[in-house]
Amino acid sequence: MSDSTSKSEKKRNRAIQPHGSRQEGSGVTKLVAGAIGIVFGDIGTSPLYAFRETFVGAHPLELDNIHILGVVSLIFWSITLVVSIQYVTILMRADNKGQGGSLALVALLSGALRKSKLGWVAVLLGVFATSLFYGDSMITPAISVLSAVEGLTVVHAGMAPWVLPIAVGLLIFLFMIQSRGTAKIGALFAPIMMIYFSVLAVLGISHIISYPGILVALNPWYAVQFFMIDGTKAFLALGSVVLAVTGSEALFADMGHFGKKPMRIAWFGFALPALLCNYFGQGAMILALDSAGAAEAIQNPFFILAPEVLRLPLVILATMATFIASQAVISGAFSVTHQAIQLGFIPRLTIKHTSASESGQIYIPVVNWTIMIAVILLVLTFQNSSNLASAYGIAVTGAMFIDTCLLAIVVLTLWKWKWWYAFPLIGIFFLVDGAYFAANLTKVPDGGWFPLLVGAVAFILLTTWAKGRKIMRDKMAEAAMPLEVFAKSAKQSAMRVPGTAIFMSSSAEGVPSALLHNIKHNKIIHERVVILTVNIQDVPSIPWSERVDVTDLGSGFYRLILNYGFMQETDIPMALKKVKECGMEFDMMTTSFFLSRQTLLPSEKPKMMIWREKIFAWMLRNAATAMEFFKLPSNRVVELGSQMEI
Repeated sequence: MSDSTSKSEKKRNRAIQPHGSRQEGSGVTKLVAGAIGIVFGDIGTSPLYAFRETFVGAHPLELDNIHILGVVSLIFWSITLVVSIQYVTILMRADNKGQGGSLALVALLSGALRKSKLGWVAVLLGVFATSLFYGDSMITPAISVLSAVEGLTVVHAGMAPWVLPIAVGLLIFLFMIQSRGTAKIGALFAPIMMIYFSVLAVLGISHIISYPGILVALNPWYAVQFFMIDGTKAFLALGSVVLAVTGSEALFADMGHFGKKPMRIAWFGFALPALLCNYFGQGAMILALDSAGAAEAIQNPFFILAPEVLRLPLVILATMATFIASQAVISGAFSVTHQAIQLGFIPRLTIKHTSASESGQIYIPVVNWTIMIAVILLVLTFQNSSNLASAYGIAVTGAMFIDTCLLAIVVLTLWKWKWWYAFPLIGIFFLVDGAYFAANLTKVPDGGWFPLLVGAVAFILLTTWAKGRKIMRDKMAEAAMPLEVFAKSAKQSAMRVPGTAIFMSSSAEGVPSALLHNIKHNKIIHERVVILTVNIQDVPSIPWSERVDVTDLGSGFYRLILNYGFMQETDIPMALKKVKECGMEFDMMTTSFFLSRQTLLPSEKPKMMIWREKIFAWMLRNAATAMEFFKLPSNRVVELGSQMEI
């Protein structure tokens, strides 16, 4: 391998795994700590409410040995099968050049199955999983912060009226600081979460030692026995047990930031043991109490684990942990939205970068304020974390079930596993995830309708935008003149003027409408004309060696294609500074950018349903301009409008 190839490959790896590939410089230990601080916040705060909800939620259970041991066994085996085996062990192998998450997996599958019907099925599944994620990103901050603040009522019953105001105040503060970025706050995440997980383990172990009989719940027979004795209630209990694995999809989504090895070490070596100790400790505590004490303790078992003198510090620590978990989910919503924009499922939005050194540190105002309003309304509507738990599980289980569907496609079409090996494994995942999803469907009337509503609205918006853009591109392609023909004929049809004109075009074929309008109305052609197309590939990152594609059409005309990965920032002026293949370097002071802005008109034969066409037109009007999205200098941009029927 040549030196240049080696450098190119290293650059590609650094771009694909901005954190995980730097293990030699930063050390695995630092990456493990970072994963604990950022990735495991959601699943780490589940002990605040998951065990409790199985007994006091919408379908309460008796506080006896059969039910307590059955629930603890279900929690243990759910975490083992769903998180440890399905996500951490298997699904993390299904990465797209180091990146994880539903959209990254969809990009991988759609590229490999482009001409297959399965490719379109995978796209729809991934888009719906992304839609459900938005519902999850609204419920997680609400239930996490509210459940932590509710611990104040364990310290002093008179604090109950203050729970909602404090929770709302903390949530508003959380969203207000998003525009400042999370780099400085993030430095505190790992130490706080490591203390939090350590406290989880210590509290749980102290009660396991007092009542070691709880350890028999490691035997799956107790979960099976629960179903045999009380099948209906056991099935309904799955709707609350699944709260113990919320955040498992975050392990897959955040894989590109830390790498597989550090995340697996963090999970199996730290987060998993701490969580299991705490869940078993909560079960041991309830079993050790008399009926009256158990009935009182089950109302908030997480905080009752601690001695009375330590409960206020535990409330403060838990609140900090839920704050961090919420921060991670909100940041995830920004990242998912950025990916969806790049892949063409969401119109361009204003994106602000909050760090000069980390490209992943972004802030999207419209997403931030939309989620904030939804979170505040959720808290004020549902009033407490038990009510919110009814709305929570269905988004998580829906995303998990879709991930299992996508994994099945990967296993059978990409990895090509033997059927006698793949079918039993995938069958177990379908059985487990399907049971969880079915159990949560019973919660639809009690609040489960909310994430389904959010998911349905998001799915309609995402698919409407993708279809509308495709119709527009096809329409423009039909009327487009070949650029090579235009370049030869145009050189004599208008006066040449000094400078460079860059015409932005969404298609790499044909003449952009802005160029045609410029000649028609201004009757001039710049001495250098560049037709620029930004092409977003279905991989996370494109190295500079593969970024630029230039075609010299003669007579001062150039076709320039800039290739980006769906995780990369599209800063056009910065990229142009490095382009040397278009005759000469680009000087922004002598360069003008010409943009097209389409206005949609009603069509006699619409290619979309009228209501979807109106939604698409509304999204098009409210999309950020190409000038903002591509970071073009405002004093060098000219917009030319055109009308189009779709």
